[in-house]
Amino acid sequence: MSTEPETTEDTEPGTPGTESTAGGDAGGESAAAGEGGEPGGGETSADERREPGDGQAGDGGAPGDGQAPAGAGADAGDARTSAGDGGGAGGGETSAGDGGEPGDEPAPAGEGREPRAGEASAGEGGDAEGGQVSEAEAELLAQRAERERIEQRKAEKKAPIEAGAKLSGKAADLLAAVRAVESGEKPVAAVFEDPAPAPRRSAPEPDRRPRPVVAETVAATTAPAPAPEAVQTVRQVLTEGGAPEALAPQVAAALGDGADGLLRTDPWQLLRVPGVRPDQADGFARALLGAECGPDDERRGRALTVWLLEQAALAGHTALEMPALLAALAQRSVPEPDSAVQDAIAEGEALVFQDALTEPGALAPTSHEETEEDDEERPVRVLVGLERYALAEESLADGLARLVNSTPKEGGPDEEWERAAAGAQGSAAELLRAVAGHGLVLHTGAEASLAEPAALLHAAHGLGLRAWAATHGPIGRDRFAALLRRTGGSGAAEPPGGPARGTGGPSPVAPSTASDLPVATVPGLLAGLEGPGRDTDGAFDLDLLVVLDAPQLDVETAALLTESLPDGARLVLAGDPGVLWSVGPGRVFADLLAARICPQVASRRPDPGPLGELVSGIGIGELNQVEAPGKEVVIVPVRDAGEAVHRTVQLVADSVPRAIGVPAEETQVITPGHGGAVGTRALNAALKERLNPGPGRFGGFDPGDRIVHSPALGRAVTGRVVKADAEGLHLSCAGEAVVVPKERVEQTVRHGWAVTAHQAVGSRWPAVVVVLPGDAAQALSRPWVYTAFGRADRHLSVVHGVEQALPRAVAEVPAKPRTTRLPVLLAPQVAGV
Repeated sequence: MSTEPETTEDTEPGTPGTESTAGGDAGGESAAAGEGGEPGGGETSADERREPGDGQAGDGGAPGDGQAPAGAGADAGDARTSAGDGGGAGGGETSAGDGGEPGDEPAPAGEGREPRAGEASAGEGGDAEGGQVSEAEAELLAQRAERERIEQRKAEKKAPIEAGAKLSGKAADLLAAVRAVESGEKPVAAVFEDPAPAPRRSAPEPDRRPRPVVAETVAATTAPAPAPEAVQTVRQVLTEGGAPEALAPQVAAALGDGADGLLRTDPWQLLRVPGVRPDQADGFARALLGAECGPDDERRGRALTVWLLEQAALAGHTALEMPALLAALAQRSVPEPDSAVQDAIAEGEALVFQDALTEPGALAPTSHEETEEDDEERPVRVLVGLERYALAEESLADGLARLVNSTPKEGGPDEEWERAAAGAQGSAAELLRAVAGHGLVLHTGAEASLAEPAALLHAAHGLGLRAWAATHGPIGRDRFAALLRRTGGSGAAEPPGGPARGTGGPSPVAPSTASDLPVATVPGLLAGLEGPGRDTDGAFDLDLLVVLDAPQLDVETAALLTESLPDGARLVLAGDPGVLWSVGPGRVFADLLAARICPQVASRRPDPGPLGELVSGIGIGELNQVEAPGKEVVIVPVRDAGEAVHRTVQLVADSVPRAIGVPAEETQVITPGHGGAVGTRALNAALKERLNPGPGRFGGFDPGDRIVHSPALGRAVTGRVVKADAEGLHLSCAGEAVVVPKERVEQTVRHGWAVTAHQAVGSRWPAVVVVLPGDAAQALSRPWVYTAFGRADRHLSVVHGVEQALPRAVAEVPAKPRTTRLPVLLAPQVAGV
């Protein structure tokens, strides 16, 4: 398939200094940094870009790691695998030659592969890099004021956090700023670039009436376009340096006022534009500076240091260990890496940390004397990171410590909580008792375990508490709303602040029936478009918040959530620890599970049926054969890319609807990457031709097309095209009307019959077809397989061409590590717990 890796789960550590290939293409083209490339490994040209809704580049590889070719493990002459030889995931196989009907008998093994055709390079698709990533930067503009106030608050602290401390009110300030932009009272720049803190004020109650959403939620925080004069002056500098003129708007937006002068004095600032490679910046610098340019230029060292830290953040790290950063700089021909790092630190472009290491699970010393005695003996690791992620982790640690320390632990649950727990069953009762006496509780389990947070919400409402749940996306929200209704309706009283904005979509809950349930999405909750609203201090107007899909929380989102909780509130983080981690930097849920600073309740509710048995086995590293009398699991062996595409289309359009009874519009295809012969682009083109043929007269789309809308990097919502007019492309995403302006369609909308596993996280469909072509072997890991296979409710078809690489990935390839500071920051905060 020559797969463009999906991102987070695909890049393997390699020899430092090696260049990575995009799925093992014969031409040796390197993978995009936004599509699986590790810092120091494969790089991308400026015209390549990450697909909307993706994860970050690589999941844990430090700068300098290379990427192994993705074609390993599936040579052209290998015999294809049937489910009976250990490479299958379940019973009820389908032969490759019978049309892909679920339940048919498998064809004999041993047939040779046909030569692959249609291999595509990493740059396939011709997407322009700058649009998507610059959008993510624009979205984070609204959080800049938040981070500044976090830093100010920390500077003013004179003593440790005390139980019952009041919120600083910065959440209210940020919300007021967003409201000012939304209402047109102030331009974005006037609100978010004002250094003076805004006065604390009560946030207005959000309008939750169903209404069309123009563009996307982040439109209000999008930075204004650079002035045409500024773009023109930047274009002149780019032309002098031999850089593409098309980069001018991105450069002007990234560097701000005086971008042309800054480029002339420091050409390596071009690296601040997403997608620009170091060798391209070097060529640009040579053209502008001539003989003055050299690899030992301190400006080059500083710029490369910041670039590598940004690449590490795309890979999920919040900081890098100093030796890894120095090695990556050396690979980039920086003569004195240590001086380059020190220069970046001195200029305030990076921060350095010295974290004392402790034994796993151990807490930091609690007394000053113990600290002094241990300082000389305890090992220390030196980390370097970017300020924004450092502030986010510190704020998150403070917020979590406030939750842990502010709730009394003595006395146990009161009588009302105990009565509620007595009426629950199994681990649901454990969850209620844990929440009764603690401000922070972790809950782990798969899909069936959601019944326990549902029971908690019902019990909390019965006790008169203002309780809300938040999910990763709208499909998860609607599914949990349906579960709440099946297990007892809306609980007790109507949710505080009125009903939440409900939406429909593929969920069995219609918009009108979901609106009275206390369930929101995390982005909607933070933006004030969903949920209970905020109180006069700017905190969420609630007593209990249950965050589902907790593994998807990155450090910045988690910090905003915890800072927005009022004193005395309880926070429950619930999720499946086996799925792919967050798109953004950090591994919040995994770090908290490892830190053991609060009660952890593991659900004992297994997912039912053959699918539940299969996915549960994958979670512990076993790919078991399961009995599937109802054709719940079907294996479709294939020999090459062309056959994989053919069988996939046949399954979605004919076999699954006819044999399983699930229509094509409720069947989702999941594949490891975007590019190549069996990536999302190729599969979507084939599926559109079969299911909704048309000329694509609206920017490549026609009414009825299934799409993925990504209003921000890493956020993906499936939907359908309704129409197009002068306003833009009209979509229906999970029952919600969305209008995407014409100029943003190319950047934020993609066909959605086939998606990647990261785009599918937080959602489930009645039927799922997972496509594993032969050269996707290197993209597979246990979390990827667990996530992809776990998206199916009733039926799973596996288009299987990776041979023994599938069971090997499940058994031997865990999640890649990420470098984070959260456990170290939490240890002294909760040392007395």
